[in-house]
Amino acid sequence: MIYPIVKYGDPVLEQPAETVTEFDTPELHKLVEDMFESMYAAHGVGLAAPQIGIGRRISVIDPSAGEDHSQRLVLINPEVIKAEGGQNEEEGCLSLPGFREQVKRAKRVTVRARNVRGESFEITGEGLLARALLHETDHLKGRLFFSHVSPLKRDLIRRKVRKLAKAGEWG
Repeated sequence: MIYPIVKYGDPVLEQPAETVTEFDTPELHKLVEDMFESMYAAHGVGLAAPQIGIGRRISVIDPSAGEDHSQRLVLINPEVIKAEGGQNEEEGCLSLPGFREQVKRAKRVTVRARNVRGESFEITGEGLLARALLHETDHLKGRLFFSHVSPLKRDLIRRKVRKLAKAGEWG
């Protein structure tokens, strides 16, 4: 099932998601597959459950954007345990379509998470994967990518979204 992507302005995007405590259930497996399907339909490389209106600490990432299923990652209750270096690249978000900004992120990160069976694992990523790991982990904390840009740019994005919403072009 393809879920609609929740857009900025929906409160679920700015609230910390709930920790997942039940693993290896048919519902969890189905949700994860639906998240991948929704992410691919929206042409994304990552998707957090709050972006489809579900306030749970689950995210999926595929840096190949569906080209190589061996790169698919499921991160449940992820925590960044190490971040080093820096990169400054353009970043966007499925929940803020049409907006892209330069965002400073760590160049290399290590994340500890659980898989759908509840097994703990660690993954280290660089470049795009590091950016995706940090971006999706932020979503689970109720943060959007524009929290990493200057207050001026953040305010401009908010004003543009309000203007689009007022014109009936957002939401």
